[in-house]
Amino acid sequence: MYTIGIYIFVLGMLIAALFHKKARKMVMGISQTFILLHRHIKKTDHVVWFHAASLGEFEQGRPLMERLRVECPEYKILLTFFSPSGYEVRKDYEGADLVCYLPFDTPGNALSFLRLAHPEIAIFIKYEFWTNYLTICRHKGIKTYSVSSIFRPDQYFFKWHLFGKYPALKPIRQFDHLFVQNESSKKLLEAHGITNVTVVGDTRLDRVIAIKDAAAPLPLVEQFASEASCFIAGSSWGPDEEIYIPYFAKHKDWKLIIAPHVISETHLKDIEKLLDDNGFSHVRYTALEQGQSIPSSGDGGSALIINCFGKLSSIYRYGKVALVGGGFGVGIHNVPEAAVYGIPVLFGPNNQKFREAQALKACGGSFEYQDDASFAAIMDNFIEHSEELQKAGEAAGGYINANAGAADKCFNAIFKN
Repeated sequence: MYTIGIYIFVLGMLIAALFHKKARKMVMGISQTFILLHRHIKKTDHVVWFHAASLGEFEQGRPLMERLRVECPEYKILLTFFSPSGYEVRKDYEGADLVCYLPFDTPGNALSFLRLAHPEIAIFIKYEFWTNYLTICRHKGIKTYSVSSIFRPDQYFFKWHLFGKYPALKPIRQFDHLFVQNESSKKLLEAHGITNVTVVGDTRLDRVIAIKDAAAPLPLVEQFASEASCFIAGSSWGPDEEIYIPYFAKHKDWKLIIAPHVISETHLKDIEKLLDDNGFSHVRYTALEQGQSIPSSGDGGSALIINCFGKLSSIYRYGKVALVGGGFGVGIHNVPEAAVYGIPVLFGPNNQKFREAQALKACGGSFEYQDDASFAAIMDNFIEHSEELQKAGEAAGGYINANAGAADKCFNAIFKN
């Protein structure tokens, strides 16, 4: 049934490619994979294959790839993506010898891919469980590992199906070992007879620490922030902006730095109108780059809008408090990226499936708001009680540092044993 479903999915993607740019990019990219493998992978190469669905999973696998590159240069690194949003951004990633799409998980594609790539080790990051690839890897004696995976009872793996008890567990049983993020994932797998499991945490924490350590200063942001208290809104969406912008209109001694998740002219103008309506002076980052001066806040607040990509992880250093958007939509974005700077992190209600968010809430390093009133209550407490702000920031940074090291544990287990 699984393979039939894959063929139906492939047919759907081929039809979608006629009308949708993203689907077309994916289909066209996959059509080049076997050509690229034949061109760049020699029969004598020793290959380690990393597979990531998209950018988030790539960041979790990146610490392993970069350490492998340094410590085991005899290996050639093959990196595959499933999503165009991952491949298009990282297709020129220098940490891999070859970056390409993973062909759809049909038996024929899996056989051809593994024949051409002939990896000695395959590492699947987080939620990547492709039955045909994993089954053929096992038959060929290719060592397979799941890294930074996390499991919950409501996932489809653990549900009864029409054709038998827990058939979706088949791909998970193919792994040589699973490196999971938490103890509950290990216990859940063990309850279903899967015992080749080690709790290591999330490799993403190692990555955010590395990003922080390598982050370059941003003089224009530093000039804007000056000596003021700054609130950093990262990956910001409309529902978040409608809450925090009016709040800070009443606390004009704080400055706003807004990095919207969607950098479109429409969204930028919506933000600017909301800022205008609430008495803020504001400027776009690219305007500062072009020589525009930082506007005086006067009697109102002051805001800097980051209308370009790639700077947010460095910008958090200038904040006293951070907000990570997405909590009123499909889910929050990268909380550890902000928490690593030792500042408390706020986010909306859709955060239950994000382990670090839950752990940071539990230790007092992050806080959930549902509406204007709950947001105001959190910020009022920080503003009125500086010791509470300091305590929350220390809890956030402490959690990240205390739980780092997953990449070392995975690397040593896979490549040093």
